[in-house]
Amino acid sequence: MKEFGDFKGKAVLITGGTRGIGLACGLAFARQGARLILTHRWGSADEDALRRQFAELGAPEPLIMEADVARDEDTVALLERIKQDHDRIDVFISNVCVVVRGEGPLQHTRRALYKSLEYSSWPFVGYLHAIRKAFGSYPTHAVAMSSDGPDTHYPAYDYVAVAKAVLETFVRYMNTHLYKDGCRVNALRTRQVMTESYKQMFGEQQVALAQRFADFACTLDEVADTTLALCSGMFDAMGGQVL
Repeated sequence: MKEFGDFKGKAVLITGGTRGIGLACGLAFARQGARLILTHRWGSADEDALRRQFAELGAPEPLIMEADVARDEDTVALLERIKQDHDRIDVFISNVCVVVRGEGPLQHTRRALYKSLEYSSWPFVGYLHAIRKAFGSYPTHAVAMSSDGPDTHYPAYDYVAVAKAVLETFVRYMNTHLYKDGCRVNALRTRQVMTESYKQMFGEQQVALAQRFADFACTLDEVADTTLALCSGMFDAMGGQVL
């Protein structure tokens, strides 16, 4: 892990960073000395418990903030707070996926589609724009979490694949535009990772089925280590990729 680059003192921003994949990534970067900024919504995070996890690693205390990725005013306030401690954001990880449930094609609505894109696709681009405006530079690395991408459909989650298709398209073209600015942009398909959110979404029957095939699933630590590697400089010749 020490070969993955020196992140000591570097600012790493993770949206949706207080649980599941986001938190696992945060802890992985913290082990390398990074200063973490973790966002969440609706007061859903036990901030004291989170700080204890970082303290047990001997890692710097994270900055934990409530910020809705679809509200521009929240994004501005978040970045202004980060500027008090850092003169740039080195790594940005977009880990928020909030989609409206769908109940089949006859129940689809334009509003539900727009709301799903607003939370699960656009924030990746919106945050990069806002970071550039606030700090005068883009992060060195930006990673978008894409779960199963657009290739897999799950009943009642009709908008997920659409949102991920748009997200991955953003990743490819943002890398084309930002490469000259020293920003490497990639997406990571994590597939089905057994998080608390996964259990809440799919229920006991699906969880039991997934556990029968656990050898084929990614773990939280594997996702976190892969993300760390993507931001280490080892893959800087590659950009705009969906891995």
